[in-house]
Amino acid sequence: MTATTAALWLGVLLVGGIGSVSRFLVDRAVARGMARAFPYGTLTVNISGAALLGFLGGLALSRDAALLAGTAFVGAYTTFSTWMLETQRLSEERQMLWAFANIGVSVVLGLAAALIGQWVAQQV
Repeated sequence: MTATTAALWLGVLLVGGIGSVSRFLVDRAVARGMARAFPYGTLTVNISGAALLGFLGGLALSRDAALLAGTAFVGAYTTFSTWMLETQRLSEERQMLWAFANIGVSVVLGLAAALIGQWVAQQV
């Protein structure tokens, strides 16, 4: 393993850790102030992550910078699995309106956020 490869792995470890801690903090801050029936914390994390990834995708980043920012940070920050688990739990609790709303709102806002992020990056 070269020094560059080792530095990149260390960067992924550190930046990914920052992303996961950021997700935890944002999720908890939003969830604390909102109603519990709908997973607003996860929605906020995933929509802001989609916007950030769209922004990063719109920049001319080097391969390593894209890996660190996009895969390590945003990949650790956003959470598909939690989104699906929360949707499944809503359906188990027979809160089907909330479950379908979680899917629809997440997809529509996520796509819009990614497009807006990419547009913003192109303006820079």
